[in-house]
Amino acid sequence: MALRSGLLDGAAALALTCILALSTPALLPASAQQAAVQVGASDIGGTVSGPNGPEAGVWVIAETSDLPTRFIKSVVTDEQGRYLIPELPKASYQVFARGYGLVDSAKLAGEPGKTVNITAVAAPSPKAAAEYYPAIYWYAMLKTPAASEFPVGNVKSQAEWLNVTKTNGCFTCHALGNKATRTIPPMFSDMKPEDAWARRILSGQAMTSMANSIGRIETPRALKLFADWTDRIAAGELPAAKPRRPQGRERNVVITQWDFSDPRHYLHDVTSTDKRKPTVNANGKIYGAVENSTDKIPVLDPVKHVASSFTMPVRDPKTHNFKNDPMSPSPYWGDEVLWDGQSTTHNPMFDEKGRVWYTSRVGPPPNPDFCKKGSSHPSAKVFPLETSTRHLAMFDPATEKVTLLRTCYPTHHLVFAEDANNTLWMSAGGPGSGVLGWLDRNVFEETGDEAKAQGWTPIVLDTNGNGKRDDYTEPNQPLDPAKDRRVTGALYGIGVNPKDGSVWGSVLTFPGYVIRVEPGGNPSETALAEIYEPPLPGYGPRGFDIDREGIAWVPLASGHMGKFDRSKCKVLKGPQTANGKHCPEGWTLYPFPGPQLAGIEGSGSAEASYYTWVDQFDTFGLGRNVPWATGNANESLMALVDGQWLNFVVPYPLGFYAKWMDGRIDDPNAGWKGRGVWATYGTRTPFHLETGKGTRPKVVKFQLRPDPLAR
Repeated sequence: MALRSGLLDGAAALALTCILALSTPALLPASAQQAAVQVGASDIGGTVSGPNGPEAGVWVIAETSDLPTRFIKSVVTDEQGRYLIPELPKASYQVFARGYGLVDSAKLAGEPGKTVNITAVAAPSPKAAAEYYPAIYWYAMLKTPAASEFPVGNVKSQAEWLNVTKTNGCFTCHALGNKATRTIPPMFSDMKPEDAWARRILSGQAMTSMANSIGRIETPRALKLFADWTDRIAAGELPAAKPRRPQGRERNVVITQWDFSDPRHYLHDVTSTDKRKPTVNANGKIYGAVENSTDKIPVLDPVKHVASSFTMPVRDPKTHNFKNDPMSPSPYWGDEVLWDGQSTTHNPMFDEKGRVWYTSRVGPPPNPDFCKKGSSHPSAKVFPLETSTRHLAMFDPATEKVTLLRTCYPTHHLVFAEDANNTLWMSAGGPGSGVLGWLDRNVFEETGDEAKAQGWTPIVLDTNGNGKRDDYTEPNQPLDPAKDRRVTGALYGIGVNPKDGSVWGSVLTFPGYVIRVEPGGNPSETALAEIYEPPLPGYGPRGFDIDREGIAWVPLASGHMGKFDRSKCKVLKGPQTANGKHCPEGWTLYPFPGPQLAGIEGSGSAEASYYTWVDQFDTFGLGRNVPWATGNANESLMALVDGQWLNFVVPYPLGFYAKWMDGRIDDPNAGWKGRGVWATYGTRTPFHLETGKGTRPKVVKFQLRPDPLAR
């Protein structure tokens, strides 16, 4: 095929070497350990000691397959090498230690109520130690064309190139730098390095999107750089930077994991509660979204440790099925077709009644007549829409019934407003749609009329500065200072400011920006937008959230978290002034943890954070309005507290890659035990994880104790 042959003309190979290590366990005298760590009936505790004494800041991991689904719990040792794994269900566990500078200890048998003391083993070499480094340390070795070389092909700047090789391109669906990607699979080992890289991009059912991503930059040059990266690793080169062990409050984290779904299908994200009221669904089931991979929606009962599923239907059987997508054989699965979904579910969200709403495909793209030109629908009169590629569904756990709603606009992420109508606002994914959509929940529940309950508006800037929406120029027309201006940007990430009801979100164009939309009394006709571009060195927004003070937070491909405070802006609107670049004073950029890519100057890191979530209600224990980011290269979740990052790394299996998180309060009176943040391994390639082919996606719960030995 043309796509395949085009990529294979000048491609690259990949290889690896590793650099991390852990501890080999040996038992210390039980009497000495029990005096130091009080082990309760549901705990496993002990010490981790190495040749030089106690091992502080290493992980201890307990794993079992005795429960209805596989269960893993990990904690971090304190300054004296002590650990306590609390609240373990009754089962037989394999317990081992893992830490930077060590190699994995032997796995010891343990059960709740017992003491297990572990003897750590120092890594025999830097290469052995590096095997356990998060992906970012290996990916930081990738070279990028120097800033002075640009333009390179059709890419005008180094920042634009990095936007593709990081957050908004190569890192969008899976991590780079893990062992699976920094080595060349044996299937491609007889190819030239560039050819091997080109062929690996074409593997499996994601081949078209992967080829399109690398096609946004000069493909032969990119393939040579990736080939050089893996060749250097194969020749023994190691990361220049080394990760530090968990420090301070990072040592207080308890991470619990459960398997759900199956090895052939991937997860996108999960939901545990209503974002507006995190006590909803207390101790309840966790619901996943599986995007292209399947229509079997995974469900986890974290109390009973039971994984189950239900099927998300489509209204029209002729809806596209991803099993028909073009593909090339995979090094892991050969010719086997893994993805067979039609509904392409995405971003589930609880409402206050305990029902789960999904952006989900209902039928093929052509819209019903009420969406199109000539319709009497109020929104269609203003801005008719011919197609939409993803819609809306609602699952009621009480009845196990699915309700499908066909929207005229494409949907991606969704968020409930805190208004009388329980308005559900939906982002439209890529910027091309140019609209913001909503569902009036009250109208839908009273009438069941999906057409009457929905609406949408184009994104219109108040370029004439008169404070109201007027006639506007189109994006391809000259600017008219007397008129407003429609822009094609549509929201990707989305949030509602609880202070004033304005709707905010991120736009994925380069250099990208955030949008604020003031709906007005009749949004189809009155909504007005403002755009704000992050100043350099920031660029490349992706996910988005907003805190209860109206401060916007967005992860940037530049390796920063962007904070935007509109109240600091000197200009908000007006002819030719409010063009996106008009409020640099509103922005603050916080570099993410981890090293920067090789040869890149300036602040930021190689981190390619996918999404941001703000803990508005202190569901974790770090305080209200704490912004979090997915550490997709750091294999972690990261929380920004008083301008400093806490990096909560998931130590096992290596390859943690989240796309969403939320926080739930199960019991507000139970201290740390009643609170937690929930996420999932959201990589499209679960077989790239440390545990390889056969690995199932996982639900991951993060909790924060007052100290590393709290029970």
